[in-house]
Amino acid sequence: MQIDPQLNVNYTFDAYIEGDCNRVARRAGKTVADKPGANSFNPLVVYGGVGLGKTHLVQAIGNEVKRLNPNKIVLYVSSEKFINQFMDHSRNGAINDFIHFYQLIDVLIVDDVQFFSKAEKSQDAFFAIFNHLHQSGKQLVLTSDKSPKDLDGVQERLLSRFRWGLSADLQIPDYETRIEILERKMKADGLDMPKEVVKYIAYNINSNVRELEGALISLLAQSSLNRRDIDLELAKKVLRNFIKSSSKEITIDTIQKMVCDYFDVAYDKLLQKTRKREIVQARQITMYLAKAFTKNSLKTIGEHFGGRDHTTVIHSCQTVKDLMDTDSLFRENVLELHQKVQLAAM
Repeated sequence: MQIDPQLNVNYTFDAYIEGDCNRVARRAGKTVADKPGANSFNPLVVYGGVGLGKTHLVQAIGNEVKRLNPNKIVLYVSSEKFINQFMDHSRNGAINDFIHFYQLIDVLIVDDVQFFSKAEKSQDAFFAIFNHLHQSGKQLVLTSDKSPKDLDGVQERLLSRFRWGLSADLQIPDYETRIEILERKMKADGLDMPKEVVKYIAYNINSNVRELEGALISLLAQSSLNRRDIDLELAKKVLRNFIKSSSKEITIDTIQKMVCDYFDVAYDKLLQKTRKREIVQARQITMYLAKAFTKNSLKTIGEHFGGRDHTTVIHSCQTVKDLMDTDSLFRENVLELHQKVQLAAM
């Protein structure tokens, strides 16, 4: 049977950046694509919020299956389209034909299964299709905006089958992954942009991939229409609709959180009297950055670290400067944190 798989050929694994936010889902997807139906992830349920790459990933699976196995019958369909098709066949008294067609698919990819909610008869048909495909060693790939256990209005017998395989979530990409996404997008489109602008976009747009790419397209469009080179000033101007605030006040608390996240140190450790090297250096760097980026007095900065006095702050700042001159790794860490705080202030 020759059918159009309804896949976007641009949605590939090569174009899908891997990061901590999607590593499990992406690698599971690659396993499914390499051995459809003959793996532990059947069904593979990919879930997450809007714009995090669910459709890209599951279509990448379909495209990879077709590349490796041209004779495999692959079909991507949204749940809404599935429901509409079911209703049309139901009106024409051809439900059996509808179910039989779907039972012939080797790899069935259904997007946004949360819309099956309350579509009872469509769920009955999908239940029959699911059982047949699974028992026949065919592969099912599903997406949802939430975990199967949190889906309301979907029959429990379907939910129990969704839980047979693997449910993998997609999260908001971190700063480094967002930079890589932007750079990959620019390379694919043959575009060039100053590194500081890329970092500015990546730092300030942290909601989802779709909005990240939308900001890039908007910036490039304005640059082209106005015949102006892209710089940080233009980026700030045209991305006001994407970025919550172009000027933010940096507080000691903000810097403390950023340093704690960077070094994976608990906040309360910064306040304790400990001689552990990693804690002491994290605290010294935090004081150094607080002095550089806030208008607080040395006394106020010290008070934010368990009531230390201003001489401790002075000593910490001098120690950071000295270590930056002698320890290359320490210097690299401080400069990277300095840049992160600077971007947060833009």
